[in-house]
Amino acid sequence: MKKQIILFFLCLATVAAKAQGGDVKGTWSGKLNVFGNELTLVFHLDDENCTLDSPDQGVKGVPAQLERTGAGIKVAVSSINASYEGEYKGDSVTGTFKQHGHTFPLTLKPNVMKRKRPQTPVAPYPYLTQEVSFSNGDAVLKGTLVLPQNYTKETPVLLMVTGSGLQNRDEEVFEHKPFAVIADALAKQGIATLRYDDRGFGESTGDLVNVTTEDLKNDAQAGVELLRKQFKRVGVLGHSEGGTIGLMLAAEKKVDFVVSLAGGVISLEETLLEQNRLTLQQAGYSQDITDRYCAVLKKLFDELKAGGDPKPATNNLPAELEKNLQMVQAQSRTPYMRHFLTLDMTDRLQRVTCPVLALNGTKDQQVNCEANLNALRGGLAGKKEIKALDGLNHMFQHCITGALNEYKDIEETFAPEALDTIITWLKMIK
Repeated sequence: MKKQIILFFLCLATVAAKAQGGDVKGTWSGKLNVFGNELTLVFHLDDENCTLDSPDQGVKGVPAQLERTGAGIKVAVSSINASYEGEYKGDSVTGTFKQHGHTFPLTLKPNVMKRKRPQTPVAPYPYLTQEVSFSNGDAVLKGTLVLPQNYTKETPVLLMVTGSGLQNRDEEVFEHKPFAVIADALAKQGIATLRYDDRGFGESTGDLVNVTTEDLKNDAQAGVELLRKQFKRVGVLGHSEGGTIGLMLAAEKKVDFVVSLAGGVISLEETLLEQNRLTLQQAGYSQDITDRYCAVLKKLFDELKAGGDPKPATNNLPAELEKNLQMVQAQSRTPYMRHFLTLDMTDRLQRVTCPVLALNGTKDQQVNCEANLNALRGGLAGKKEIKALDGLNHMFQHCITGALNEYKDIEETFAPEALDTIITWLKMIK
């Protein structure tokens, strides 16, 4: 629940360019504007191996098929039903990105700006790392086990579980690598971690067509079982949907402790509707338009929850929002969304008896801080520490408003006080 708030998850294409009178090669980049949300695309232009990076989504090395034309280039990415066609104009390539019948202007320029991410760990590390794998059915999950110096079976260990959407083991977004930052800080304090690429992403394999949050929970359980072969006390640290998964495992008595970072507890349908409402308001839409859009979205969600096949709805909305609703309708029929909309953890909390640390930022605009922490305060049966961290957003960065469009411009990856809170609590429950 942390990246695509109007539910339009943009699959990405790759592109290359040719200058008039000569080939354009190397690294080019541009920004794709999708209903007010900017995505930076980085293109590595090579006739033999043309690839795309989307640093905002942690996507690297997506292959493309390049065709050079007299005026520019054409690129097709059949796996995601996308294409790009552009013409070389001066020092840029100007063209159109197309996908699933929708078009977006995209201009590419040479080179790419590297964002500053000072907290990202840099080798050599003062701890050990091992590449490991574990399986859940046909899914094979690949990850990195981080081991403090002089670790033993008594060393506490946490499985790290990402939020919704495809994530690599670092939970990378906008070139931030929060899980790498957290694992580094914990290892330096004598705490082990295992972080892994989500199924069907990075080095991991597994079905993405029929997957639900229950399947993702079972992926995490397989990781817990791997760790139990080496450690006596195994917990979960989960962010957003990963926090929800950690609490699901705790309710089933599968883990010994949980760190929930902005984990969703209340109705996830309500959470999605609130996310959409905030996004529309920040984009400058009126209260009336926002209310009418959310009313259509709620009806769509309710029909999905009931097992129906909702048709595209309209409510005299602006053309771009009508188009967005069509995409939402097309992409919301998946088993994942149908299951996700029914999730509500409040009736499971009484079964959670292990220690729980639950943190939210007070400026979190994706998972409501007050509502979710209050549900945990009143519902958890076991030992708990519930804390709102002042001035932090959903990614646990210091911020101004908490809006999504701030994430990429903030140099801080993970607030030091949040790291200190996690470390202090983990040492206390040893």
